Amino acid sequence: MSTENKDYGFATRAIHKGVEGSAENNALVPPVYMTSTFTFDNAEQGAALFAGEEQGHFYTRISNPTLSLLEERIADLEGTEAAMATASGMGAITSTMWTLLAQGDEMIVDKTLYGCTFTFFSHGLTKFGVTIKHVDMRDPENVRAAITDKTKVIYFETPANPNMRLVDIAAVSAIAKEHDITTVVDNTYATPYLCQPISLGADVVVHSATKYLGGHGDLVAGMVAGSEELLTRIRLEGVKDMTGAVMAPLTAFQIMRGLKTLEIRMDRHCSSAEMIAQVLEDHAMIEKVYFPGLESYEQHELAKRQMLKPGGMIAFELRGGIESGIRFMNELKLIKRAVSLGDVDTLIQHPASMTHSTYTEEERLEHGISDGLVRLSIGLETPQDLIDDLIEALNTLEITNSPANAA
Repeated sequence: MSTENKDYGFATRAIHKGVEGSAENNALVPPVYMTSTFTFDNAEQGAALFAGEEQGHFYTRISNPTLSLLEERIADLEGTEAAMATASGMGAITSTMWTLLAQGDEMIVDKTLYGCTFTFFSHGLTKFGVTIKHVDMRDPENVRAAITDKTKVIYFETPANPNMRLVDIAAVSAIAKEHDITTVVDNTYATPYLCQPISLGADVVVHSATKYLGGHGDLVAGMVAGSEELLTRIRLEGVKDMTGAVMAPLTAFQIMRGLKTLEIRMDRHCSSAEMIAQVLEDHAMIEKVYFPGLESYEQHELAKRQMLKPGGMIAFELRGGIESGIRFMNELKLIKRAVSLGDVDTLIQHPASMTHSTYTEEERLEHGISDGLVRLSIGLETPQDLIDDLIEALNTLEITNSPANAA
């Protein structure tokens, strides 16, 4: 596919982008370069490659043809100049932050973050003299009020893990640009199919490619996308010299296979999630459902503005708190109790005791993660089968909590 043609749709680019530069022996599927190092034609070429005077691959910790193909494809889908493949989502985040931040800098982050991201920021970066400011970014003016001359990065997830809060990417990015601050957005929940933060003004996008980009629960990986200049820095400083969080070539192959079905998978994740969210909202045992596709969701209009569709993630509060949540999850027969998300399998988990257990109880309350919150990642099963499983488990709770049973 010609790289100059900008008229192809998302699914076509996700399948074909960059292949013309890597075909060997007319293979339909590009080969996987399972090599740690690359030979030089002569000593002079080796010196030129190391000096950056000649383009090419010489060591997989820096670049590899299979990784380069994936990076080109992700950059195209995110609408960025460049991308970088990493060994995990946390590898993407840590490599980026070690590149952008130094002792004495400040970073503004949203109130709600994935548990390991929160720990790295609040208990990791702070040990090296970086100040972290948590603000409620649902109101962009809170970001403006927190900025000082030491602020170097603004970071947020949208939708946020696990409570589905949204951040207005365009509004926050505009404020950041007024102060020459780098905006970094975790786009894992939305994927580039549903949202392209760069087009809304953000500077850097990070992903846990473990989730929707891979899509099948069989790999761990991360991605960073942004300008060519910044991504070169992240590659040579953050990854090569600091984290070493390099993606394996076979993992890149698996992600590219996942990308080929990303659009149709996301369509199904989203349509099933919309059906299920409506059913949950109507059940007597559900106190509150957090899903951008519901009209009752307080940020529904923002979701429509910056997301193509509402996504495949649902969070909800059960009546009866954490005890009801445990009983409810244990009653499920089809839906699996597991962390992670974005898989073909539907997964359910309890953030306070699982993915966000790194928060203290006080921190969870402060950052909008209640003890009774349940996170549901909708898979690709027949939607009615998922609904039946959820309703049966909820009805068991309703019977358990009925006045007659209590007596």
